[in-house]
Parts: sequence; structure tokens; C-alpha cells
Amino acid sequence: MKLIGNYLSPYVRRVAVSLNEMGMAFELEQLQVFRSPDEVRQYNPLVRIPTLILDNGEVLVESYAILDELDQMAGSETCLTPLSGSERRHVMKVTAVGVGSMEKAQWAFYEGRFRPEEKVHKPWIEHNEEQVLGGLGYLNNLAEKAGDSGWLAGTERVSQADITGVVGYSFAKAIRPTLEIATRLPYLAGFADRCEALEIFSDAPIPTQQ
Repeated sequence: MKLIGNYLSPYVRRVAVSLNEMGMAFELEQLQVFRSPDEVRQYNPLVRIPTLILDNGEVLVESYAILDELDQMAGSETCLTPLSGSERRHVMKVTAVGVGSMEKAQWAFYEGRFRPEEKVHKPWIEHNEEQVLGGLGYLNNLAEKAGDSGWLAGTERVSQADITGVVGYSFAKAIRPTLEIATRLPYLAGFADRCEALEIFSDAPIPTQQ
């Protein structure tokens, strides 16, 4: 399989970490949308990442759809979101909070990066940052309950909730340093440190330069 994108994108990174956890080999083709739009477009008409090319040449787009298909391919023993029941609903809820947190961090970042300084709307940045803190604060409470060896959604093994939550935390920490989330959210910070030390995460590291 070939994964199109780069690990600064939390959406790409959560797919990569998930592939690592499920033991599915892939090749990363490092592309950035704003630097190489035509190259991305040849795979995805939306010019968005991640895009996953399966071994048979079929192309999957959007991280939520890619991860859903990977779970189907993996089966019940290896999938990262339970297939049914209350456990599935809880994992999906925690995952959704993680996705929302990374999304809001990205929106706050883009407001300052892509608008002229005189058009930057600071209340909009603050609104999104409050949502980041709200979402990650929820995950921080779950991390406190998880302790030194548990998982965010209370599952017996790592789930999509953990992967997306940690990727979202690390992304927000990298692009919104003024939020000081490691200090504000110590349990989530510790949980993220534990997970980032795992090979499935370290093999898909978030870049130090943006």
C-alpha cells in the first residue's frame, strides 16, 4: 500500500500509526498539499491528504473512511474500533473528540498563517483554542483514569481512541505552543509520552519543523 501525505498532518499520521499497529506494510509518499497540489490531485480530486492506494490500485480518501476500511480488512481480532456494541460507541466518541481537537487546532493555526495580519480575527482563534482545550481536557480526564497502563476508552488494548487522541495532542502541542497544554493537561501529557515511545508512533514521527 502507498500512503500519500506527510506526518505533520494529524490525519495522515493517525492512518500511518494505525497501519503500524495492525501490521499492514505501506510506503509513504511525502507530499504537501500547498507545495505539490498537482501531484496530490492525480490521486485525489479534492487535493486532500491522506490518500491511501491499496495493493490492487484502488484509492481511498479521507482518514475516517480509510480507517473504517482498514478495520474491515483487519477483522475483529486486530481492528482498532470495535465492530459493535457499547464499546464501539465509546471508542468512536473518544476518537471523535480527538479528531475535533486536532481540527480546531488546525483552524486556529490557519487563521494566522493564511490571512494577512490586518485580517486575522483573534476572537475566532481564541474560540477554536477554547475548543481544543475542551476536547483535550476531556481526554486528560480519561488519561487520569487510565493510569500508567490503561487506555483512554477503557479497552484491553490500544484502540483508535488512543491513536487519534495522542496524535491530536501532539499536533496541538506542536502548532499551538502558547496553549501550554503539557502543563495544563499533565495526565494526557504523560499518556502521550508513553504512547509516543511505542514503535507504532515513533516509526511515524511528527516533524520538528513546520
